[in-house]
Amino acid sequence: MSVATSVENDAPRIGARLKEARQKKRLTLDALADTCGVTKGYLSKLERDQVNASVASLVRVCAALDVPVGSLFDDAPAGEVVRAESLPRIVFGGEAMTEYLLTPVGERRVQVLLGHIEAGGGSGAEAYTLPLDVTFVHVLSGEVRVIFEADPDGTFGSDDVLLGAGDAFTFSPRRPHSFRSEGGGDARVLWVLAPALPEELPMKKQEFRS
Repeated sequence: MSVATSVENDAPRIGARLKEARQKKRLTLDALADTCGVTKGYLSKLERDQVNASVASLVRVCAALDVPVGSLFDDAPAGEVVRAESLPRIVFGGEAMTEYLLTPVGERRVQVLLGHIEAGGGSGAEAYTLPLDVTFVHVLSGEVRVIFEADPDGTFGSDDVLLGAGDAFTFSPRRPHSFRSEGGGDARVLWVLAPALPEELPMKKQEFRS
């Protein structure tokens, strides 16, 4: 079951978009909860923007609703310049974590995110995958651990990589993985996704762990 945290007051709101998508598909909260492996109460709070989903849970809900995760970034400014004093905040799931979009919404070749992970925070305990070619992470401060789980067909085994300030790591986001801050402190991380998260084509349900 997914662990969720309370949403901060200034966090972007995605609940109405998820609720609209569920109603368009004529799904009840019970039906969607069964599909995604979460509780009805959890989904109800998610639609009212009262909880933050883990990355894995958000990916799973979006896939069940045929809502591309990339579409959740649509409210960010579409201009080419992103000013340091007004970084557009986005919701990409996770616990005790704040993320900002550094590339324009319309940029499909690459997507760059700046993440601030509080002590003990991260993507959540459940592993997830993304239908992308490559993920690059650069730790600006603090420590981050990337944990890989063995995939169902046995192509990859379990593993983890500890990254300190200044370290960079490139890996396939199609491997089941999660991440969290380490060392008892906050971490600032730069993520580069290539290509950008799908905006028009929904994620396929088989591309994440259930």
